[in-house]
Amino acid sequence: MTVLVVMGVSGSGKTTVATRLAERLGVPYAEADSFHSAANIRKMTEGTPLTDADRAPWLRSIADWITEHEQGGGVVTSSALKRRYRDVLRTGGSVRFLHLDGPREIIADRMRHRSGHFMPPELLDSQLADLEPLDADEQGLVADVRWPPEDIVDLAMQELL
Repeated sequence: MTVLVVMGVSGSGKTTVATRLAERLGVPYAEADSFHSAANIRKMTEGTPLTDADRAPWLRSIADWITEHEQGGGVVTSSALKRRYRDVLRTGGSVRFLHLDGPREIIADRMRHRSGHFMPPELLDSQLADLEPLDADEQGLVADVRWPPEDIVDLAMQELL
């Protein structure tokens, strides 16, 4: 089976869509934020963007989760901003990507109005600068963050499975 990676910048709705997808599919769900080290969380909380070196162990941990769940399937979130990050995730097994994308203003507004998350809105621009859209050879699709979450889940069910 395949593991679905719901990707996008912080505030794009990854958790909302991924939890609904996992529930609909009856498979395990993992939140990528839970794979971050305390040092990474502290850096982001302080408004410091992560480096590729900071992200490397985090990406390997997510890839390990993918390996553990490939047979039965699963859904995991990850910003997966760069192609090389997605390449690391693919080392875990068969994955397909659902990229949640949309206007900066909408995503920034979501970030300003959510509570209990360590990622400050000030880091959005650094994530958008790093974002590399899916290449034609990457299995996945793009969904607009302005669509209702259930519509995005329906699209993913039709197009990715």
